[in-house]
Amino acid sequence: MQDATIPTAARLMARGHLKRLPVVDGEGRLVGVVSRGDLLKVFLRPDEDIGAEIREMITYQLIPHGSAEVHVHVANGIAYLNGSLPDPAMEDVVVRAAGTVPGVVDVKADFTVPVSA
Repeated sequence: MQDATIPTAARLMARGHLKRLPVVDGEGRLVGVVSRGDLLKVFLRPDEDIGAEIREMITYQLIPHGSAEVHVHVANGIAYLNGSLPDPAMEDVVVRAAGTVPGVVDVKADFTVPVSA
């Protein structure tokens, strides 16, 4: 199905020893074909591009401007996040969001929460 995730498609291809997988719409009509190479491309993104996407997501979508200091470094698809967050509950949200960025294989976080005055 066209709304299947990349990991789901990869798992199906691996278990079935398939080189290509048809993509069908809700009525079963062929809308495309996914190859092993297509699935691997997402994991071959440059670390710099992955890091920039994570930074943009955190800065513009998740945390109010100026309320946190988050540093992002990506190496071999592993996103390393550290800095300070305004609320400890935000850590889980930030880590989960970073993990959804195409090319991220793992997220390691080490955040602190500022002490209230």
